[in-house]
Amino acid sequence: MKAEILVVDDQEAIRHFISRFLIEEEKYEVRTASTGEQALHSVDESTPDLVILDLKLPDMSGLEVLEEMRARDADITVIIITAFGKIETAVKAMKLGADDYITKPVILDQLLIAIERSLEKKQLSIEVNYHRKKLLEEFRFDRIIGNCDKMKQVHRIVDQVARSSATSVLIEGESGTGKELIAHIVHYKSDRSQQPFMDINCASVPETLLEAELFGYEKGAFTDAKQLKRGLLELADQGTLFLDEVGEMSHTTQVKLLRVLERMVFRRVGGTKDISVDVRIISATNRDLRQMVSDGEFRNDLYYRLKVVPVLLPPLRERGKDILLLAKFFLTEFNRAFGKGFQRITPGAEALMLEYAWPGNIRELKNLLERTVLLEDGEELRRSLLPDLLISNSHGSGIVATLEEILRSDIKPEGVLFNDIVREIEKSLILKALTETNWNQSETASLLNIKRDKLRYRMKLYDLAKDGADLDEGD
Repeated sequence: MKAEILVVDDQEAIRHFISRFLIEEEKYEVRTASTGEQALHSVDESTPDLVILDLKLPDMSGLEVLEEMRARDADITVIIITAFGKIETAVKAMKLGADDYITKPVILDQLLIAIERSLEKKQLSIEVNYHRKKLLEEFRFDRIIGNCDKMKQVHRIVDQVARSSATSVLIEGESGTGKELIAHIVHYKSDRSQQPFMDINCASVPETLLEAELFGYEKGAFTDAKQLKRGLLELADQGTLFLDEVGEMSHTTQVKLLRVLERMVFRRVGGTKDISVDVRIISATNRDLRQMVSDGEFRNDLYYRLKVVPVLLPPLRERGKDILLLAKFFLTEFNRAFGKGFQRITPGAEALMLEYAWPGNIRELKNLLERTVLLEDGEELRRSLLPDLLISNSHGSGIVATLEEILRSDIKPEGVLFNDIVREIEKSLILKALTETNWNQSETASLLNIKRDKLRYRMKLYDLAKDGADLDEGD
């Protein structure tokens, strides 16, 4: 689609001259106006992609027209035409929101360059706003999914820390627990959300390059430093810097990072001048930093500077029915992405997900749902659609293996956890029977040769309830 340009000038010859040139370029559609009132009426009818506006009009000044246009559409793109020697007026117009100006007599090649530059700038602004909107949508606060007590605590901390734009945050948790997501949410929920979010994985960058990436370097600082490079700290000014796997940072870089946290100043590699920044630093690690401090691998003072606000993300295996909440969220997400029609997860599949230990945490669960929805079809995600690895490594299978190992050999001197083993076997048997009877309590009790009241007591004891069902309800 051709860009539409509104040419506003009181001289018919100039309007015709510019319009004919733009039309002949075959890039643009052109409208014209000879007065400020006509121009404003034209904008009200349909906002053009760009306005070429003469500052001298018969009914009102071009500056007044510009102000009115900006009041009606803050994103309107305007190029000012001004007489030579009236540059100070053009500068005033730029302050009022004009994108560029050219002087009379109009040189068409210069005009064309100004138009293309202004339209490119407008398109870039549209794309930036679109991507910012997508980021705000992707990292909404409600993307922290979970109702278990540990995740409720995470909700509270993230909500509180986002209200403060200065406090540093340390996110700890196993790989795949969602540390990067939490860092993004803290940023996009804070007052810094319109400013840059810069990130780096300290484990993926060689030690010799990490310092240059963080702090930048001056031209000539080393052999390959052909020009000045601004580091992530400088680029993240007024925003957030996320240091993933911060435990992999060398002692030398740790010392320099500590200075930033204490004074918010640093020097580029090879530089002699202090550079001040205002940056929130969020760091994350899957290692035990406290133990690293004890072992002398991580600076004690830096550890406490990073850990002003600690956020501990629990592994998925400790989050109970949050596993099912996340599974249903991903099911919906990948249904939409792949155009599939899965409506529900069967009780058998749910039971298997709850039994599995999820060593890869949320990332593993997400990958599993993505693969399953992509490759399978139907309305129900059944147990049989889940990979054999999940089935063979479920918690129930682990209990059987443990019992078999005990029965094959002598009981060790330290003994066995008799009650724990019996409870897990009982829980696994009940869950298996419930799954096979589609959670019909009478049929389950019959399969297990126990009374229904005893089954209901055991279900309450082990917190076995089909989602949406009440244990006090009948079949």
